[in-house]
Amino acid sequence: MIKIVSFLFLLISFAYSATFEELKWPKGETFLTFLGKNTLPLSIYYSLDKEEQELAAEIVAGVKYQVLKNDQQELEQILIPIGEELQMHLYKKDDKFVMEIIPIIFQEEALSLSVEIQNSPYVDILKATNNYVLANEFVQSFRGGVNFRNLQKGDKLVLFYKQRVRLGKQYGSMKIDVSMVETARKKNYIFFYKENYYDKNGKELENFLLGTPVNYTRISSEFTTKRYHPILHIYRAHLGIDYAAGVGTAVRAAGNGRVSFVGQKGGYGNTITINHDNSYKTLYAHLNGFAKSLRNGKNVKKGELIGYVGNTGMSSGPHLHFGLYRSEVAINPASVIKIEKNALSGRAMKDFIDYTNGLKQKVDMALKSTIAPKKEENFSYAHLLEKPYM
Repeated sequence: MIKIVSFLFLLISFAYSATFEELKWPKGETFLTFLGKNTLPLSIYYSLDKEEQELAAEIVAGVKYQVLKNDQQELEQILIPIGEELQMHLYKKDDKFVMEIIPIIFQEEALSLSVEIQNSPYVDILKATNNYVLANEFVQSFRGGVNFRNLQKGDKLVLFYKQRVRLGKQYGSMKIDVSMVETARKKNYIFFYKENYYDKNGKELENFLLGTPVNYTRISSEFTTKRYHPILHIYRAHLGIDYAAGVGTAVRAAGNGRVSFVGQKGGYGNTITINHDNSYKTLYAHLNGFAKSLRNGKNVKKGELIGYVGNTGMSSGPHLHFGLYRSEVAINPASVIKIEKNALSGRAMKDFIDYTNGLKQKVDMALKSTIAPKKEENFSYAHLLEKPYM
């Protein structure tokens, strides 16, 4: 009850005096340079512990962040998302700016879409929902699974999906529980099951396979989007896998791609990023050095030498921090690094069939439905002038 009263008090207090802005994080900006540009004390960064400084390096160019200013246009609070679960919260405390990492508050919606194809699945999804993230996810999920050249006008498309909503807008990535597209009136299904997309026969459809980038002694830290320390009462995330290995151990490209960054990256120290097909990007951090021929824009092959394990940046010991991103969203590398595509069998296949049979029934019901799909709209932030703890 106290929180609700405080929330309403802040809303009334700021409604007539504060300015709430949503901005995009500039390309090449670091958290440290951001502090300097906004005349905020650099000690905010240098007082962070190793994990927090490493996490600050995860701010993605183009991400939307929120700024609250008082009636003198002085900064009061700033929210900067890191990944999809956590955000950096800068605010004044006793006339000094401090920073903490807090959860991102969002709601989850379960939605469906049923349309008759008039142009192409991508265009028709956009027309029906105004949701680019959904349209792109559909294309990714069906990549290599169905030949859309066999589509006929009048074929139907059905999606069941879940999306997050923050400040009235679709937020973050999404996964489509089931996609059904007719081709010449034949139903084609794709299911999202245990972190990957499968066809109706339980065959994994993801066509981007990574190799392990280093010979390591052990995994010293696994991937997690959010964890809470029960004693310190703070939130943490680790958006990659740490492979412990000796300084100088060869680091190799996990897949074919083009180098998009070589250099220093905040708490990650010496870092390389490589862009791959299908909107994937890999990151290699804390390196001791780079391969002599490596440069921005260079095409590399899977297994090609790109650098060496080190202990640079905010590192507690020699290791390779390996990150994987899809459409600029950090995902668990362990879900993609594999020798070959999975084909379910035995008990796993039975569980898959039981799960997908229920989804097929929902698709059949949706084909008969006349419910209009949700259409994403532009959203005004004018009324959200309370403390932006959201």
